[in-house]
Amino acid sequence: MPAPTPLPWPGGSSTQPGEVSDGDLLVRTARGDTAAFSTLYDRVTPWVFGLVRRILRNPAQSEEVTQEVMLDVWRTATRYDAARGSAHSWILTIAHRRAVDRVRSEQAAADRTDLVGARSTEIDFDQVSDTVTTRLEVEQVRRCLDTLTDLQRESIALAYYEGYTYPEVAQRLDAKLPTVKARMRDGLIRLRDCLGTTKGATA
Repeated sequence: MPAPTPLPWPGGSSTQPGEVSDGDLLVRTARGDTAAFSTLYDRVTPWVFGLVRRILRNPAQSEEVTQEVMLDVWRTATRYDAARGSAHSWILTIAHRRAVDRVRSEQAAADRTDLVGARSTEIDFDQVSDTVTTRLEVEQVRRCLDTLTDLQRESIALAYYEGYTYPEVAQRLDAKLPTVKARMRDGLIRLRDCLGTTKGATA
């Protein structure tokens, strides 16, 4: 049988001379002896809490984990094998594992919270950025449209904002088709130049 793995705490018993050993109490606990478990509980809980507290630091969490450990001892007492180590070491091994699991669980929860917060910030920033950019572009377009002639502005508005074809624009404006096309071409060039200048000025 392999030698027990060295533990980071003393492997001795908390039993006083003349008292029933921790191992015997654990064996009786495995048989459902609640009185034996009560005695074992009172004897080892201070050791368990001390170990858990050194790992978790937080007193309230240490108390919770200590209760979980003792519940594990009650439920799994039948798994204790005296040939593999003392009852004291067996219980503290459970305590160490529980405490480490709690640390990992708390860290994982914190990481998830940070990740969700980061994603939320990114989404909020992108939405605000898009909104601001869109509003700025709309304002720039409006300012640039004001620099066009009435015919240019009306032609572009009908064609690009309301979806009319060139012939329909010419009909609605009571203008000749070649004239509308020429004015729209000139207007788009001016609009492009104006938007380029405006964006450069606000960048």
